[in-house]
Amino acid sequence: MANINKKTVREEVDKLKSEFVNLCEAGKVTDEVIVLVNSILMIMELIFSIFLERTTKKSNKNSSIPSSQTGKDDSMLGSQGSKGKGKSENKSVAPNMRTVETFTYSEVDTCTACGEDLREVAPDKYERRTKIDIVFEKVVDHIDAEIKECPRCHSRTKGDFPDDRAGALQYGNGLKAYIINLVVCQMVAIGRVQKLIKSMIGTLISEATILKFVLRLYQALEEWESEKTEQLLRAPVINVDETSLRVDKMKHWIHVYSSGGLTLKFLHRKRGGEAIEDIDIIPRYKGVIVHDCWASYLSYQHCGHGLCGSHLLRELTFIIESNGYSWAKELKCLLQETSAIVSAREDKKLSDKEYGELQKQYRNIMTCGEKELPPIPPKPTGKRGKIAKSDAHNLWERLDKYEEAVLLFAKRADVAFTNNRAERDLRMSKVKQKVSGCFRTRQYAEAYCSISSYLQTMANQGYNPLVAIEMALSGQLYAETGE
Repeated sequence: MANINKKTVREEVDKLKSEFVNLCEAGKVTDEVIVLVNSILMIMELIFSIFLERTTKKSNKNSSIPSSQTGKDDSMLGSQGSKGKGKSENKSVAPNMRTVETFTYSEVDTCTACGEDLREVAPDKYERRTKIDIVFEKVVDHIDAEIKECPRCHSRTKGDFPDDRAGALQYGNGLKAYIINLVVCQMVAIGRVQKLIKSMIGTLISEATILKFVLRLYQALEEWESEKTEQLLRAPVINVDETSLRVDKMKHWIHVYSSGGLTLKFLHRKRGGEAIEDIDIIPRYKGVIVHDCWASYLSYQHCGHGLCGSHLLRELTFIIESNGYSWAKELKCLLQETSAIVSAREDKKLSDKEYGELQKQYRNIMTCGEKELPPIPPKPTGKRGKIAKSDAHNLWERLDKYEEAVLLFAKRADVAFTNNRAERDLRMSKVKQKVSGCFRTRQYAEAYCSISSYLQTMANQGYNPLVAIEMALSGQLYAETGE
């Protein structure tokens, strides 16, 4: 049996169409037959288009399937690799850090060659070898408050305790910061954290106490989150995205809003418009939001929109692999070339004249694409609902309708070609779900979103997570950051 693939299908259809045109030109076909065959050929084109899409395997290279569910992820814009060194960290260290440094001299008394006495000879050079080690030190600080009885009135008076000694036993901010860092940043399960801390200080801290540490930091960040939300609303461009998270055996969604060095994440039961309204950032925002063309975002017309180029390139790749359309190949090349040009420039945008030429090329490709795609048959009378279309048709219509949003990265320097910023901010939440499991209660899931937002924001400013956590717990956050 002969193999059926994209090439043979296209060749057979083109051959039939060519033969039919020749018969029509020779006058050997009646008008009724021409109408009937054209209708059949149109339906065949649609069937083949959809069939080829169904038989083309989707991966993270040609769709929105995450790389964790497929093989190795290669960049759509080339395989140059990252040449940067990441965010530069500032010089802040945890305030409870102590460095013990010792110097020892290895003296030379006699010459190993002739045995001459060298004790009175001054050294002309030194060679140093260093060893760095870590010693876990448990610091126990007792405060005894005096209690005295007045000989005159016999009342008893007790000495005052510092504010950080509310009860008989407290844990210091250094220990709290280390535990929170393990649970939130390093994604270590609470049971393993308990064992690790016990091996360090000889004390088993209960799970409830560890969770109280997390909630204490969550409460300390309420004012910070409120102020950063207002700051985000003043940003000219924000990147938005969402991803699922299991909480109490039910699917919830983490919504991220990022701009510059600021990241905010919020938990909601829903993904679409209801969540956006409850979070209440986009309804009040008047700048440009960069996203992956999710319909719920596009419904807000009072703000500008920029579409993620990486998503579009992957979708175009799928259309090329399934149907081999020329318009998809040309448009993919146009977007890649424009992105490379914009990225290489210091001002990160095209001139007005260049942008006009880009629009002209874009529209010419879209016009050719409309002719290349098989026509959609008219909707039958009395039928409800939308007409089913192929992925190629849906993508072409989206690219045609949102031309300005697709090309906005070339017009404005502050609009990125991709939405990778928001996707990177969400990535660790998926890692946490795989490494240490889901959340049993919504409260701790919300605490995780708030704390991870704060730590990512502080990391963008170069702060070590231990330092950032201690700053928030001690109330020194605003004094240290100058806010």
